[in-house]
Amino acid sequence: MHSELQIYFAASIRGGRDDVEIYLQIVNHLQRWGNINTEHIADKRLTALGEHDPADDFIHNRDISWLFNSDVVVAEVTQPSLGVGYELGRIAGRGISPQRVLCLYRPQEGKKLSAMIRGATDHFTVRDYQTLEAAAAHIDSFFSQLGHQK
Repeated sequence: MHSELQIYFAASIRGGRDDVEIYLQIVNHLQRWGNINTEHIADKRLTALGEHDPADDFIHNRDISWLFNSDVVVAEVTQPSLGVGYELGRIAGRGISPQRVLCLYRPQEGKKLSAMIRGATDHFTVRDYQTLEAAAAHIDSFFSQLGHQK
C-alpha cells in the first residue's frame, strides 16, 4: 500500500445513503492505493443526517482542507448530492487535472448523470460501471495511469 498517497473519497451523505454498501466496497478497494481521508463516508452508522457532533462550518472547513490537500479525488456520483457537486466544483475551480479526479457513475434506467459532471472533461475523468468489479477495474486503471502501483 502507498500510504503517502492521499485520496479524497466523495459520496452522498445528506443526499441519501442508499448506496452506502457500495461506498464501503469502493473505500476498501481504494485503501490498496493509499490513505483515504474520508473513509467515514462508508460507515453504515452515518445516516442522511450526517455527522452528529461537529458543527456544519467545522465539517465544511475540515473537508475542504482534506480535499485541497489530497493527491487525487475519487467521487461516487450515482446518488445526486449537493455536497459532492460542491466539492467537485471547488476542485474544478482550482484547475486540477482530470487525471487526478475520477467520478464513478452507475447508470440506472430513467436517470442520467448531470451534464455538469459528465461534460466537464477538462476537469474530471468519468467512468460508468454496473458491478463493483468494474468499479475496481476503473480505479486500478486510474491509479495505474498516474504511475502508481498497488
